[in-house]
Amino acid sequence: MSETVYEVRDVQQTYGGRTVLRIPHLEVRQGEVLSVLGPSGAGKSTLLRLLALLEAPARGQVRFHTGARWVTHDTAAVDDRRQITMVFQRPVLLSRSVQANVRYGLRVRGERDAHARVEAVLRRVSLDRLAQAHVRTLSGGEAQRVALARALVLEPRVLLLDEPTANLDPANVGLIETLIREQHAQSGTTIVLVTHSIFQARRLATRVALLIDGELVEVAPAPRFFDAPQDARTEAFLSGEFVF
Repeated sequence: MSETVYEVRDVQQTYGGRTVLRIPHLEVRQGEVLSVLGPSGAGKSTLLRLLALLEAPARGQVRFHTGARWVTHDTAAVDDRRQITMVFQRPVLLSRSVQANVRYGLRVRGERDAHARVEAVLRRVSLDRLAQAHVRTLSGGEAQRVALARALVLEPRVLLLDEPTANLDPANVGLIETLIREQHAQSGTTIVLVTHSIFQARRLATRVALLIDGELVEVAPAPRFFDAPQDARTEAFLSGEFVF
């Protein structure tokens, strides 16, 4: 059995007295690509923030295994959190050059001599020719690739992706999906990919979870999830019959 990286138990998250997420149990395994599917407002991004240890659940516990010990939002040290990198749906970039944005995380960590790593990751995301360009001049797809490069250069153990190709053109979608596949194949990075796209989950996931109205409906290996769903709501969602 694969090593468990995250364990989510009896979790509820509430905002303003409203419960937006209820997960009795979920595990994320080392080296998998777990795609979290669901309609808008299903709680997908909330789950990702909990996994990123950016917030604590109102009830229950989200535990992250660092390779040496289990930690939570309240007990994780800086070095524990640095194993996890998150790319948001709308990238927040510094008002600087592409290269400076990609280098920023390394500088914060005290890694001053990282020029070769920055150049290599810029080539990977096909932005080396725009290294000195200001981020204000970038297209939406280019900006998202900068955000992804900024995450990849840190060589994270866990990569959390929140709708990384939302509202992008097909060329950028294809490029980013290729980068995700390569990162998983070459580095064995554990990836949790939040998406509303059934087709993207089919292309990328090794395992799939479905959230509807904050409830974890089904989790299964990708082939079984898509070809033999166990819950009627999953089948309805996949067929486009689910009304939300």
